[in-house]
Amino acid sequence: MHDQKFCKLFRTFSIAALAILSASVAAIHTPAMAAEDAVTPAASVGFPPHKLDAVRTHFQGYVDSGKLAGLTTLISKDGQIVHFDTYGKQNLETGDAMQLDTIFRIYSMTKPVTGVALMQLWEQGHFKLDDPVYKYIPAFKDTPVFTGLAEDGTMQTEPQARPMTILDLMRHTSGMTYGAFGNTPVDQAYRKAEVLTEDINLQQFVDRVAAIPLLAQPGEKWIYSVSVDVQGYLVELFSGMTLDQYFEEKIFKPLGMKDTGFYVPEEKTDRFVEIYTYDDAGALIPADGPDFTRNFAFKSGGGGLVSTTRDYWKFSQMLLNKGTLGTATVLKPETIDLMVQNHLPAHIKGIAGQDKLGFGLNFSVLQNSPEGSSRGSNGMFAWGGMANTVFWVDPKEQLIALFMTNVLPSQVFPFREELQRLIYPLRDDSAGQ
Repeated sequence: MHDQKFCKLFRTFSIAALAILSASVAAIHTPAMAAEDAVTPAASVGFPPHKLDAVRTHFQGYVDSGKLAGLTTLISKDGQIVHFDTYGKQNLETGDAMQLDTIFRIYSMTKPVTGVALMQLWEQGHFKLDDPVYKYIPAFKDTPVFTGLAEDGTMQTEPQARPMTILDLMRHTSGMTYGAFGNTPVDQAYRKAEVLTEDINLQQFVDRVAAIPLLAQPGEKWIYSVSVDVQGYLVELFSGMTLDQYFEEKIFKPLGMKDTGFYVPEEKTDRFVEIYTYDDAGALIPADGPDFTRNFAFKSGGGGLVSTTRDYWKFSQMLLNKGTLGTATVLKPETIDLMVQNHLPAHIKGIAGQDKLGFGLNFSVLQNSPEGSSRGSNGMFAWGGMANTVFWVDPKEQLIALFMTNVLPSQVFPFREELQRLIYPLRDDSAGQ
C-alpha cells in the first residue's frame, strides 16, 4: 500500500465494477461571457458547426447520467474560440454551477509549463540538452541502477552505463519512476522516502530521489517519472528564483494567466471545483487529496498547478503561435519546434505501448497517423492531468481543444479519444472512423 503522507499528493484509485449510474438532471449552464470569452461563429473559420452540437450533446450525457458532476470544453480554430461551454456543477453539495472561470486541479498539465520554463533558460545558455544532470546536481553522478533483489530482499544495482542527461529528464528516459503508479522495489523506496511530500522544498526532493536507485538505465526505456520535478529544481537553480516566482513572472503574467498558480487564494475559493471519485456503487463522492487552498512548500513542476480553462487556452495558443501571444514573447519559434518533435531514441517505438505516440520535450507527439484519422493530425502535441483534464494542440489544423473536469481515477472514461472522434476529421465525416 502507498504511504499515507505520500498519497496526499498522488493517490491512485481502483474500481471493482461500475454499476449503472443513477441519472441526475443538470442542464448546460451558460453564464454571461466576458469579452475575452466571446465565441466566434465556427463556420467563419472553417469549423463544421454540427460537430460542436455533437460535442455538447455527448458530454452533457455524462452529467445527466451522474458520471460527472460537471466539466468545461473549449475548442479554438485559427486563434478564434469557436466553442466554450460549461456543463453541470462545480460542487454537487453546494449546487454551484460550473463557470467559465472555474479553477481546476490540472496535475500533470503542469509539465508542459515546466518544460517551457526550462527551455527559456536553455535559450539563455544556462545548459545544453545533452549535459549530464550531475553537472548541476552532483548527487545524481553515482546514483546506481536497480537490477533485481538479492535473497535477503536488498536491492542489487549496477553503475549507470551512461550519465542521465537533461534531455532524458524531458522525454522521460531518465530511468527514474514516480512511486505512485507502480509497485516495483524502486517505487516502494520512493514511497518510503516520501520523495513527493508536500512539506519539503525542491532541494530536499532531489536529495531524496537521487539517493534511490534508478529503475532502468538512462535512455533505455520510457518511464513516466518525477523527472519533471527535477526540471523544476533546475529552473530554480538556473534562474535564482523559486519555481512559483519564475512561473508567475516569466509565463503567467506575460500571458495574462491570472488564475493559474500553485494554490487557490482565499478570495478565489468560491470558484474552485470539488474533486470527485466513485463509491462501490458507482456514485460520485468527494475524493481525498491534497488541499490546494494551502501554499505547499513543495512546488511540483510535475503536477502542482491549478488553472482555468481560459488560462490554459492562452498557454496553448502561445505554443500554437510558436512562442508568442499578443505582445508577449515567451519562446523563440525554433525552440517550440524543437520541443514538439519526437525525441525518443529509435529503439523506443512509442510511449505506453502506443507506437503512434512519440514524446517531445514534456509533450506527447502524434506520429504515423493516417490522413483523415479520428485521432488528429501528425505533429499534434498534447498531455493531460490525473483528474482527467486534457489538452491538445494541432498545428496542421491550427486547432486547440481543452476538456476540464476533476474526477478520479485517471482515465476512468476515454474523454480524450471521445472528443477527438467528435472533432476529427474536420472535412470528411466518413473518413478515419
